[in-house]
Formats: sequence, structure tokens, C-alpha cells
Amino acid sequence: MNSDRLKIGFVRRGYSASGGAESYLKRLARGVCAAGHEAHLISTSDWPPNEWSFGQVTQLPGGTPTQFADAVQQARPGLGLDVMMSLERIWQCDVFRAGDGVHRAWLQRRAHYNTALKKIKAVFNRKHRAILRLEESLLCHGGARRVITNSRLIKEEINWLYGYPADEIDLIYTGVPLSEFANAAQNRAQSRAAFKLAEDEIVVLFVGSGWARKGLRFAIEAVEAGSIPKMRLLVAGKGNATPYRERQVEFLGEVPDLSALYSAADIFLLPTIYDPFSNACLEALAAGLPVITTETNGFSEIIEDGKHGSIIPDAADLVSFRDALHFWADPNRRAQAQPLIQERAVQFSIEKNVEATLQILFQAASAASTVGKISKT
Repeated sequence: MNSDRLKIGFVRRGYSASGGAESYLKRLARGVCAAGHEAHLISTSDWPPNEWSFGQVTQLPGGTPTQFADAVQQARPGLGLDVMMSLERIWQCDVFRAGDGVHRAWLQRRAHYNTALKKIKAVFNRKHRAILRLEESLLCHGGARRVITNSRLIKEEINWLYGYPADEIDLIYTGVPLSEFANAAQNRAQSRAAFKLAEDEIVVLFVGSGWARKGLRFAIEAVEAGSIPKMRLLVAGKGNATPYRERQVEFLGEVPDLSALYSAADIFLLPTIYDPFSNACLEALAAGLPVITTETNGFSEIIEDGKHGSIIPDAADLVSFRDALHFWADPNRRAQAQPLIQERAVQFSIEKNVEATLQILFQAASAASTVGKISKT
């Protein structure tokens, strides 16, 4: 191992243009390369070649989570990596970033909102069982030498559900490139015109894929129940809009330039059932938007209720979401809060995240190198 330069393998199986994990990984890789290290992506053919300009790409079979994990295990010895960091559940890695949360915890939370039939189907779902086996390999059977979480929520769940020692779990909050969102207010008029929004409309923004988990139906219900004149909900992300169509909702699909969309919005709404730490919420915060979300979103740990947005205990608490929308519909309140909101976001830059992550990767690479030397003697 070169003491100053690491060859880092980043593992991510799938790809979504609107995925928070993919967005974060690209930002992390950019920072890692700027610091003089190599960023090697290990993925499947789902990841578009033009979406990784940071180094080598190794494409592996990945029809199922287990198939991909097996392929990573087989390929690793020939990749010449100093350290492997996985953002995916696989059998083994030096550093596991649990950015997708704890699957066992997600299934438990989802069951609260499911019908009896769906609960039964979940028990016999092969994909869920495979993911749980991989998760157990990492967190129960020593597959992950180091674990990074992006919220206290996930750190506590890993410790509680798998017994992984809390003092061996590193909490590193997500970071965003603040400069991309800093001028949101100045760009408001131009962005509103681009999305054909009237100046007097109150625009509520929902961003994300996996709409059932992110709570889109609760967002729509809250906007409809609020009966606030000229309030419109914009939905950006990949999903089937057919079951959700309502009068006050507009579906934009996957939007390449989210910074312009944040500029056009007034309020960010994410009534998620479960989210380790919403990347989109932090982007909205950096753009100066009040964020209304749930306690089961790790992002809620970094904001104060009524100051930077609103924190609702339960995704299905329609009354509380409706009241929060009324609270933040006041333009004077939003204007007063905006400097405080952006001041809070400044503490979560991608530069801080990269620095903290690299520190863990150096430690893990050093440990792996030591283990390798011992095993050869």
C-alpha cells in the first residue's frame, strides 16, 4: 500500500439517475480523486459508463443481490485494491457504508403500514431473504471490518438488531456541494419561469424514488387536506404516477438539474416511512428551503423543529403534516428562516464528508495491509 495514495474500490450494484446513493457516491469519488487517490467502481452494466469519470469500472453479473455479492467476492483478489468500501450489502468488505439503512428495520417499519396479505408475502419474499442474509454476513459474522452510518438512527439500529458494537460504528453525516445550491433565492424567478410556475403559487417539492417508502401518498394527502389556495406539489423522481394522480400534483419524472428545481420551490416535503438520511433533504436545506419530514428520516437529527423545518413523528399523521404546510406557507416566515436554514446546511459540506471518510479508509487500508502481511508469514 502506498502510504500517500490509495486505490479504493467503491461497490454499488445498481444505478438510478435520481438515486441519492448514486449522487453521493459520485460526489465522494470526485473528492477522493481531488485528494490524489484512485476511485475504482465495482458495479453492474446498469451503471452508465458516462456517469463514472473518476477511474476504472469493473462490471460484474448482478441479476440478484446474491449473484452480485458472489461475483464481488470472486473478483476482488484480482482488482489490486488497497481498500474496498461497499455501499451495497455483500458478503465481505473493509468498510461498509450503511447508506441504505438496515433492511431488517425497514421491513419491521413497513409492516406497520402493510395489509395482512402484504405482510405474509414479505415473509416469503426471496429478495428480502437474500438481502437479510447478506446484511447478517456483514454485521453479524464479521464480514464488515468497519461500518460507517450516515445517522444515529442507523447506528442504533445496527447495534440493537445485530449486536454490532456501537463504539466500532463511525457516524459520518452525508455532505453536499454547497456552492451548487447557495444561490437558490437569486435564481428563483428564472427557475420558476423554466418550470412554468406562477409567482404567487406556493410550490411544495417532493424528490425521490421508491415512492411507497418515501411516503408520496402521505405527501399528496397532506397537500390536498391543507386546502391552501394556489399550493401545488411537484414530484421529481422515477416511479409509476398512475395510482397517485390528483388535481394539485404534477409529476416531472427524473430531473437532471435539481438545483433549479430547489430554486423554484418554497417548501420541501418528505413524509418518509424510513430513510437513513435523505440526500435530497440536505440539498433542499442548502438551497434555503424549510424541510418537513419524519422522525424516521435520519436527516431530522440535524435540524430543529420550527426553525429549519418541521419534524413529524409518524408518516401517516395527516393532521400534523397539514399544520406544518400551513405554518411554512407564510412567505414572511420562510424569508426569516432562510438564513438560519442555510447556516445550518453549511456544516454538512461534501468536503467535510470526504475528509472524514478518507480517514476511515486509510485506517482500514492499513489494517488490511497488516492482516495480509501476517497471513503470508
